[in-house]
Amino acid sequence: MPLLADWLLRHSVVMCLLLHSLVLMTFCFHHAATSCSKSCYCSESESSGKTVRCSNQQLTEIPQDIPNDTQRVYLDFNLFTTVPTNAFAGLPYLIELDLSHNEISQLEPGAFRGLGSSLQFLDVSSNKLVNFNPESFEGLRSRANLTNNPWHCDCNLQMAMLRVDLEPASLTGIVCQTSDPEGIGVQGLAFLLAPDIDLCVVMKRTTDVAMLVVMFGWFTMVISYLVYYVRANQEDARRHLEYLKSLPIIPGKSEESSTISTVV
Repeated sequence: MPLLADWLLRHSVVMCLLLHSLVLMTFCFHHAATSCSKSCYCSESESSGKTVRCSNQQLTEIPQDIPNDTQRVYLDFNLFTTVPTNAFAGLPYLIELDLSHNEISQLEPGAFRGLGSSLQFLDVSSNKLVNFNPESFEGLRSRANLTNNPWHCDCNLQMAMLRVDLEPASLTGIVCQTSDPEGIGVQGLAFLLAPDIDLCVVMKRTTDVAMLVVMFGWFTMVISYLVYYVRANQEDARRHLEYLKSLPIIPGKSEESSTISTVV
């Protein structure tokens, strides 16, 4: 009996230690997945899920420790200048993202990669975005607030707008501050609401002119070759004729010709 009791006691201690370690590991993993990001305030409710608020924290980089079960992230009124590739790739449940009122001038390609199936609203208003890069919004079908940015409207923007899947009404937020060409009359207008304006007309004209120049160049080369060919053949013919004239006349043929003339 003492041996049995000792064996049971030892095994009970080992089992308790294993169970304690398992519980501790589970708690650590859960904490890592659901804890709040540093310098941010987190809240959670049944209706809106987990919300992370990092507003007005003077942040210069997108936080990388946002809980992966977050549904709403507010990063407005900070000092971000760029949104890097895969910045929110670890947030598969995100439905709302607010990046307004920052200093963002660049959205790298794939900046919102991984959010296409979940994100419903993106706010990048009141930043310093100038060029519209469709690769930055790849896969997104959400609504987006693009207003209050110094957009530059040119042929690249006109073509880029055809390559994004954002909700069409969102593109009305692109109001041209500058344009190329300058005098086309889109400054201060929402480009999507100016369907009669073609920003690629200059490029098309330039392409047409370039094609005409190339065609004229080829035509000139063909004509030059033909002229050279004709002149070269004329020179060869002249030399051949001079060669024939320089050949000596055979006497026998001349006497025969005289005899024939006499008979006639």
